[in-house]
Amino acid sequence: MPAWDEFDPREALVLRDPSCMAVLIASGLRKELSGDPLFDGVSFRLRRGDRLALAGPNGAGKTTLLRAIVGETSLQGGELAFAKDTRVALHDQRPPRGQRLSLREYALSGAGDLVAIEDELRRLEQAMAGGDHAPATLRRYSDAQARLEHAGGWAWRDRAASIVRGLGFGDPDLDRPLDTFSGGELTRASLARALSADPDLLLLDEPTNHLDIESLEWLERELTSLDAAVILVAHDRWFLEAVTTAVLELGGPKPFFFDGPWHEWRREKAARASAAAAQLGRVTDDIERLERFVARFRYKKSKAKQAQAKLSQIGRLEKERRAASQELEAMTKRRRTLGFEFLEPARSGRIVLDAEGLVVSAGDKLLLDGASLVLERGEHVALVGPNGSGKTTLLETLLGQREPDEGRIKIGHGVVPAYFSQHEAELPEHGTILDVTAAATKLPRPQAQNLLGRFLFSGWETHEKQVSVLSGGERRRLALALVVASGANLLVLDEPTNHLDLSSREALEAALEAFPGTVLLVSHDRAVLDAVPDRIVAVEDLTLRSYDGGWADLVRERESTQESIPAKPGPRRAAKPKEAAAPPRNRELDRVEQRIGELEVTVGELEARLAESWTDMDLLASYTAAREELDDLLERWEELFEAAQAAATTES
Repeated sequence: MPAWDEFDPREALVLRDPSCMAVLIASGLRKELSGDPLFDGVSFRLRRGDRLALAGPNGAGKTTLLRAIVGETSLQGGELAFAKDTRVALHDQRPPRGQRLSLREYALSGAGDLVAIEDELRRLEQAMAGGDHAPATLRRYSDAQARLEHAGGWAWRDRAASIVRGLGFGDPDLDRPLDTFSGGELTRASLARALSADPDLLLLDEPTNHLDIESLEWLERELTSLDAAVILVAHDRWFLEAVTTAVLELGGPKPFFFDGPWHEWRREKAARASAAAAQLGRVTDDIERLERFVARFRYKKSKAKQAQAKLSQIGRLEKERRAASQELEAMTKRRRTLGFEFLEPARSGRIVLDAEGLVVSAGDKLLLDGASLVLERGEHVALVGPNGSGKTTLLETLLGQREPDEGRIKIGHGVVPAYFSQHEAELPEHGTILDVTAAATKLPRPQAQNLLGRFLFSGWETHEKQVSVLSGGERRRLALALVVASGANLLVLDEPTNHLDLSSREALEAALEAFPGTVLLVSHDRAVLDAVPDRIVAVEDLTLRSYDGGWADLVRERESTQESIPAKPGPRRAAKPKEAAAPPRNRELDRVEQRIGELEVTVGELEARLAESWTDMDLLASYTAAREELDDLLERWEELFEAAQAAATTES
């Protein structure tokens, strides 16, 4: 395979054979940074309908690979082969700046070839009307018409407008200038432009950022029905489960392509690690057995030759063990993730927050009318609703940062709140990272430095950096660090998973699940919404409605009752809304007991199957995962049972 010192993918081989179904074939791609390989040996094949997720830690080269495919950066080796006339569109989180265009004009600007095709069809129609019926003219007309039909025919502009609406924009937004939109809205506009171009290959870098759940579900449906190949980078696990058909893993010992959905790749990854561990164990056992033989018979003449042969065999196995150990370490090595470990909070009163009859508006827009919400000690509650429905405004109102138009809000006895906002408004603009952290947490400087290290701020130079120069992602991490060290017993978190990678999201999720205080959470991450809350409170028709359980429970209830969150708040209602009441206090204990029963059956079945097929690595991985989950749940059951006993004693 040829290798170039500076390989430009725009000069890649074009597949001329029209019978070839592949949109893109990548072979042995290599990218270097300052002479060191960022990735090497990346190979995959994509057809229409394939949706490839790029997995790996931050810095593994996922975004760089997307830009190499579209031709924005060079490669140092390998080959990219595109099908003839492949149209590529990239959404890469870089909102347009300084373009004097309306949203409509910008969304359509990626479809210049469709405008050209319309012009060609008109020209060819005029030529045919004038008597030009040559085979070449008819063929060009047929090809152009087929291309336009693929994009939706002459109504492709209407389809582009529907894409813009699906991403949360209203009709009045279509003619607004781009410079009137927020950064998040511009990112969604970039996504609309990429989708409207009717590409053969769609490249998406973090397409789920700034989308509410309704828009996320719309995008999932759009991608799964798209007649194109898709490569995407995302940290939303629910989204990845819904759309992924294959996974390319970067950042490991070598690139690994897996042809299958996201959850099967996760299982395959665990199985590979399990198999590697088993191989390492077998080699270690062989070495120890041989060493015992040598120790016993090395100085006996009758066994001396055998002992010498065993020593040589040990030497070979030691090399094999080192290689296996390095491979296993690379496969299982946990990269640096945020060190969430909340402090044990002081105990508050039973009622943490009691809001009744709230009327909340933003300017002339009515957001809530007569809404009520009660939070009890220890509850974990998620607040959901479309963008613009007033979730952030409600959080600020509950915390006293703004006054409601009507209604009352009472904070309970001993409640110490900590607020994590979307915009890091709680961070001062002056001072170093270390000074701000020490002042906000009252920690001695060595402990403040340790806290910063757990949140990936390491080294004297970093600690002395001014807060004002931090990037958006760095500000999010610093704000999270201050919340973690606050000692608050009421955490109010507005989109805390934004700018976090997958492993950090999972770390935050686990910490929130274990947090013994009260949590009020706004998030569009459905995996977090399914794992963390005891109940979900939805903004619906200008009021608040409570659903027991996590996101999956909410979806099932809505499907059974044919209810859904409206895209926009409806008219003002005169009827008294239903209060978002707290669930029974022992509901989590019941859920844990039910899951323990299910897992005990599963573990028993897997043990029986392993007795018959103990070399099945997939079966072993499933058993190990089920066993670990069961052990964790048994510990959680003991904690919940003791807490319930203590609560019953206190109340009696």
